Amino acid sequence: MSRRLQLLRPYLRLTERRHLLRAQDPVRLRRSFETKARLFFRAVPGSRFSKPQTDAFDGIEVTPKEARNGPLILYFHGGGYVFGSPATHKAMLARLAALTGLSAVLPRYRLAPEHPFPAAPEDALAAYRAVMDRPGGVILGGDSAGGGLALALLGQIIAQGLPLPVGCFAFSPLTDATFSGDSIRTNAASDVILPAERIGDLARMYLGDHPADDPRASPLFAGFQGAPPVWLAVGDTEILLDDSRRMAEHLMAQGVDVTCLVERDLPHVWPLFQTLLPEARQTLAELAGWITSLSRR
Repeated sequence: MSRRLQLLRPYLRLTERRHLLRAQDPVRLRRSFETKARLFFRAVPGSRFSKPQTDAFDGIEVTPKEARNGPLILYFHGGGYVFGSPATHKAMLARLAALTGLSAVLPRYRLAPEHPFPAAPEDALAAYRAVMDRPGGVILGGDSAGGGLALALLGQIIAQGLPLPVGCFAFSPLTDATFSGDSIRTNAASDVILPAERIGDLARMYLGDHPADDPRASPLFAGFQGAPPVWLAVGDTEILLDDSRRMAEHLMAQGVDVTCLVERDLPHVWPLFQTLLPEARQTLAELAGWITSLSRR
């Protein structure tokens, strides 16, 4: 564990976890995250940010300084379907773009509680339809709720017989909106960011009375026969640990090529801290190697 990680973990517990535990107003929560992202998440020099080259959706396109031909990374930000935006995650995607030489697009999708389920998966599918014919293909990605959204989108693509993406990756994904994984309980005290006490509020804001086991909300219950390779990463102290472990088992049972990294003592979606943590940069470098191997096949 790096010295910076040793300092970051208690800071997150004292600040971010308490903030998420007490926050009631989604609008204020969104503003707070946007401000912190501008202060702490810095893009690598030479990254270019622009509007996506489509009228089908709004968002941010990230182009590295040294771009190459290959798949487009279609990335869905996290935030519990309630907060977060392309702007809060563009710095992390800029580093991944620099490592792979590939451009990335972060679509803006509708957030709860103003726009509850199925607004987010509908927007994700619309974004994929807009880019799915791109030469070189598409690689899906996301983190937390956005990671679950990317995996749920993969399930929708397969179910509807659309052109398959090249691959799919997710950091600390939310894959089970029924919250039945044991780690919700066993890691409640060790997770330094996500308060297990708020999962009921999240479910009510996003799902309302809709069944939580709908595959578009919980990709753990989706079919993935014939899916491309999937890469997952999660920390062993997260309440969503079992969401990744069970997702990996579910995918492998259907014949999918799965890589699942379970890292020690790393916080929820630690690659966001790529400016601060060497562990974050290492994980992004490992993912970049996986992405590069896919794009060369």
